Amino acid sequence: MSVELVYETHSITEDNEAGIATGWLPGRLSEEGRRLATELGERRPASGFAAVWSSDLARAVETAQLAYGDCEVSLRQDARLRECDYGTLNGRPVAELERLRLEHVDAPFPGGGQSYRDVVDATAGLLDDLRRIHDGDRVLVIAHSANRWALQHLLDGVPLEQLVDAPFAWQPGWEWTIT
Repeated sequence: MSVELVYETHSITEDNEAGIATGWLPGRLSEEGRRLATELGERRPASGFAAVWSSDLARAVETAQLAYGDCEVSLRQDARLRECDYGTLNGRPVAELERLRLEHVDAPFPGGGQSYRDVVDATAGLLDDLRRIHDGDRVLVIAHSANRWALQHLLDGVPLEQLVDAPFAWQPGWEWTIT
């Protein structure tokens, strides 16, 4: 029983370009982000996937739509793939949040936010469903940096503290086999 999981971050947003940590705010892809989302569909053809799962936040949905909206592959949105909710810090400068990440591995962000451990728990629940629904399949997940950290923690055993404290290093996707 296994699933081939391909993970991609949502494409570049206007907030990314401005150095803003969007969190649970919708966000909008920039012109460059829309171009890169289209390239994602070319780089990873839909025919290679049983389904494409994305966060339900607008920037991830827009990425999935631009990459695969005209294809036969099933597009599914799931709130468990949302970025960490930074509470009252949603929409604040990334530099401000970078200084606070380690404090919020287990403690929620102020103003009703989440901890990074909450994101790990949500991602673990999604993985359980992917195992059940997509046994033997290859699926693509489009989400956010906190979800990538959650996957690296859950599937590679990397300490969450190490992941949230490191600078984000983009690459054209990550792949795992989940059993």
